[in-house]
Amino acid sequence: MTGRLEGSAALVTGASSGIGAATARVLAGQGAAVALAARRKDRLDDLAAEIGERGGRAVVIPTDVTDQVEATAAVERAVAELGLLDIVINNAGVMLLGPAVGAPLDEWERMIQLNVLGALYVAHASIPHLLAAAESSPRRVADLVNVSSVAGRMTRVGSAVYNLTKHGLGAFSDSLRQEITRRHVRVSLVEPGAVDTELPDHVRPEVAGALRQRLESVERLEADDIADTIEFIVSRPRRMAINEVLVRPTEQDQ
Repeated sequence: MTGRLEGSAALVTGASSGIGAATARVLAGQGAAVALAARRKDRLDDLAAEIGERGGRAVVIPTDVTDQVEATAAVERAVAELGLLDIVINNAGVMLLGPAVGAPLDEWERMIQLNVLGALYVAHASIPHLLAAAESSPRRVADLVNVSSVAGRMTRVGSAVYNLTKHGLGAFSDSLRQEITRRHVRVSLVEPGAVDTELPDHVRPEVAGALRQRLESVERLEADDIADTIEFIVSRPRRMAINEVLVRPTEQDQ
């Protein structure tokens, strides 16, 4: 049976683990050729091999999207190797929670560099290719999906700069959506709640305990849940755009 994305080509950032890896698997399973971008080449190689064994096609592109030159080169290489680019999943991100008072400044800088600048570098390089794909690709529509967070909808103590980055990503996404939607490039925002990924592992030990305690009674989402959501977004008919999706665990009330 032919997949719903047969003939499409997707770039997924942060593809070495979690939501990015799960999304790459799902898109490949629906027939899309997938470019895998992240810093950990060994993990990308393993994922590409897995996709290949299942009959899919994956290209490994080791990339640090916080470097504008590398981010642009990753997009250009994806286009060169896959022949087009009609799906971009801006997923790379980091969550470094903790009180703002006394916070290490480098944590704030890392979140701005990856969650904001990295996403912008990829979007900036991708937009011309997405516009071209919307005119000439088999689907005659293209998709840019920015993976945000419930932190882009609400604020919480201990999340000041993470909130800043995710609220900013949401504002950028909607403004860009308004600019290019009539050219059949759909810009979508996905806002997961608590997901069982590596993201919480990056916080400082003194913060990790409080985070675990807050979520210990919640059955967290799995990366596949968000991947399925993204696949639903990009596989809609040309006439239909999913602008924004907030996905929380059933037991998460905030």
